[in-house]
Amino acid sequence: LLWRIAGRFIFFFPGKEVIIANAVIAILTIGGQQLFSFFTFSCPCHVGQNLIYGLAFLGVPALILLIVGYALNNQTWRLVMGKRPHFERVTSSNKLLKYKLVCFVLCSITGRALVAPVTWLAVTLINGSYYSCAMSEYVPVYYYEAAPNVTASERSRILATFPCSQLVPPELTRARDEVILLLRYQSQVAGWLLIAVVVITVFLSYCLAGCFSPLSFLHFRYWSSYVHNEQELFDEATEQHSRLYAMQHVRKFFGFVPGSENVKEIRIPSLREWQAISGLAFLKRVDEEHYDYSLLHDWALKERASGNTCLQMLLLMAF
Repeated sequence: LLWRIAGRFIFFFPGKEVIIANAVIAILTIGGQQLFSFFTFSCPCHVGQNLIYGLAFLGVPALILLIVGYALNNQTWRLVMGKRPHFERVTSSNKLLKYKLVCFVLCSITGRALVAPVTWLAVTLINGSYYSCAMSEYVPVYYYEAAPNVTASERSRILATFPCSQLVPPELTRARDEVILLLRYQSQVAGWLLIAVVVITVFLSYCLAGCFSPLSFLHFRYWSSYVHNEQELFDEATEQHSRLYAMQHVRKFFGFVPGSENVKEIRIPSLREWQAISGLAFLKRVDEEHYDYSLLHDWALKERASGNTCLQMLLLMAF
């Protein structure tokens, strides 16, 4: 049953358009990282500061990109704001299925959100500058015979200056070059290992999703196309429906709508009506099924209700 649910929601896995979008995000992240490094990164070359500075440049932008990735994904807000109908009967089996579905969708959202931060980490590790700055004072230099007759604290101070070539004494230039090469080697190996792990994980995810899907290849392509077209048509209908609904309220307030031809009569709103639609608009619940979306919407519904009340009173008087 779990894998049937996975198959039913396989469309959350990236299609061609999503792959292209992920590629664009990765390219933009690479470009942003290069510009960021060029204009802002400058290792302090001081004991105790290098590690914090280097790790901050490695981790903080990646964390920000992860949060932005979650925030820009519509599925995140659908998951957060999705509400269960009050008339739906809750059973233990329904709860279990719901939790499984949430897990699958959350994994999909996380996979999309990780594109930019993983790209950032991989590029920065392959570049090697951040890692070299962060780890320079922790490199054992006994192999390089650098500053053999100094204390441990003085050795750490000297090592911390290695990312800044202008601060290194001439007699330690060779040791400094070898240390920087070692750190760049470690950083680049870590970067390529990260890329390999991500690529293998994504590939296995695709394979597992395809193997356990209840749909054939062509059926899945049709389903993906249907979901895409349905969303596009729904968005178009939402835009048109909301525009037509708003036009009714604007017409009721002014007596016409923009773009109308042969406007013969306009309506002059009263001071009370201007005051009614001015101010801050809050989403107001009218009843169990409906909301007021704006102050103008609220005013139009009240005017309609008062008009219906007056009409009913006139009909009663007539009879």
